[in-house]
Formats: sequence, C-alpha cells, structure tokens
Amino acid sequence: MPKVLFVCSRNRWRSPTAEALFRTRAGWSTRSAGTGRAARVRVSAAHLRWAEVVCCMEHAHAKRLREMFPAETRAVRLVVLGIADDYRRDDPELVARLTELVPAAVEASR
Repeated sequence: MPKVLFVCSRNRWRSPTAEALFRTRAGWSTRSAGTGRAARVRVSAAHLRWAEVVCCMEHAHAKRLREMFPAETRAVRLVVLGIADDYRRDDPELVARLTELVPAAVEASR
C-alpha cells in the first residue's frame, strides 16, 4: 500500500484535492500538507517519515522540503507533478490533471 503525501503551498486547494481524490483508491493511504506558514496543515518531519512518496505540485515545493528537512527528504521519493497554482479545490480540470499524472508518478517511484 503506497503512503502518498501531497504537498502544495497553503494546503487549501491542490493538495487537499489530491488527498481526497486518491484516498478512495484501493490500497492507497493519503495525506496532504503545505510548505507555507499560512498552510492549513503545515508539512512536518513526521509527514515525511510517514510517506513513501511525496507528490509536490511544483519544483519550488520540492526545493523547500529539501531545505526544511534535509535528512527526511533523502529517505523519501519526491515527485514533482508540475501543477501550477491555477485551480480551486475540486476543480474538474485539476482533478483530470491529477488523475492523469499521479498514478504513473507513484508507480514509477516505487
């Protein structure tokens, strides 16, 4: 069962959408967090220790995680999805992009 952490900046739109979308996928366990100070749920070292795969919405998120948690990011697979902050929560286009990108990214990183 892959443990997948989805990360964006504020944990309000992109990463919670991904968490909810894949939470019901058979055999997956999902969580979400944000890198910013104003994040609804701020990413922690415990999040990274829990995860097997971390799906970052943008390269900046992966860079920030490496800066904030150097030891933890060496022990986990970081994947950058390349999804800009152009969407609201549960936006159908966001859901379509996540559905297209995430399964292949998670499987390729296992």
